[in-house]
Amino acid sequence: MNASAAHSQDLLPADLSMGTVMLKVSDMKLMSDYYQRALGLEVIAERDGGLALGRGGNTLVHLAPAAGLQLPGRGEAGLYHTALLFEDRAGLAATLATAASYDPKLFQGSADHLVSQAFYFGDPEGNGIELYFDRPRGEWSWNAGDVVMDSLPLDPNGFLQQHLAEEALTGQRQAAADVGHVHLQVGDVATASDFYVGTLGFERTAAIGASALFVSAGGYHHHMAMNVWNSRGAGPRKDTLGLGEVLIRVPGGDDVAALADRLRVAGVTHHHTGAELRFEDPWRNSLRVAVG
Repeated sequence: MNASAAHSQDLLPADLSMGTVMLKVSDMKLMSDYYQRALGLEVIAERDGGLALGRGGNTLVHLAPAAGLQLPGRGEAGLYHTALLFEDRAGLAATLATAASYDPKLFQGSADHLVSQAFYFGDPEGNGIELYFDRPRGEWSWNAGDVVMDSLPLDPNGFLQQHLAEEALTGQRQAAADVGHVHLQVGDVATASDFYVGTLGFERTAAIGASALFVSAGGYHHHMAMNVWNSRGAGPRKDTLGLGEVLIRVPGGDDVAALADRLRVAGVTHHHTGAELRFEDPWRNSLRVAVG
């Protein structure tokens, strides 16, 4: 086996995708209302008192009741944001409009990242949300193996004036959306790189010094990111409200088995059922890898 073939076997599959993000929530009524009315998601299923919410039968967010838990502290590891990816700017504009009108205080900012245009919110329990649209891959630039990203000003009102249409608003729940990426708060970037790149098999796509790391499969700008902007030095998470689990979808059982082997060699505790794999990162962020 040549070196490049061996290396490819250590990587996650190029056609990987991000799946459902599960959130532990205190106020199910308030949170369900927000994700439906502000983000235009629909109830797909009820699960053990919780709700699966999404678009077109595709579950994006699972709200799980956890009324006895406390909110995490600002400096703790956990979720930075769940990023919902829209197929076109009209669909993004429709959800930007409903999210902004639901409660303007929950709007946190916007940015043109060169590869994408993004708008940021916090849900009523403080979980970060990004709403974004990708520019075509042919318009992305790469420099020494890293994708070129930035955070340039992006006027939300100008974006709405240019792209918001009544047709997109009325058809909001029928417009496709996916979890494009998940961004985590961690204790340090070097350990994150060792785990997410060295063990799991993501490829690094960008970094901001020792404060943030972006990783992906198949040349995407990033499927996951980890930063220490609020959480430098954070240790393993307590059982709190907020992030419950991140699902990563892979094409086949062989991909799950290959990752299980890498986790075993790395000494990472995991549970492998054959069809799916559950484990935690160094900060006890729960991850599930499944065929789908």
